[in-house]
Amino acid sequence: MPERINRIKEVLVIKGISQKELAVKMDRNPNTITSICNNKSQPHLKDLKRIAQILDVDIRELLVSTKI
Repeated sequence: MPERINRIKEVLVIKGISQKELAVKMDRNPNTITSICNNKSQPHLKDLKRIAQILDVDIRELLVSTKI
């Protein structure tokens, strides 16, 4: 199981936006967004910034905290 690094899937649910909607707004393949949401791959920083803008959240809300 891949390490959980991002919270994008959780934030999408909170914001009421589907992965397919995000894919359309990002002009990305829906499979790419699914892979990112399931932590199988991670977005490039510029894509992470774009996701934060689309979801109207601080970019830090999309990442799992590293605080112990």
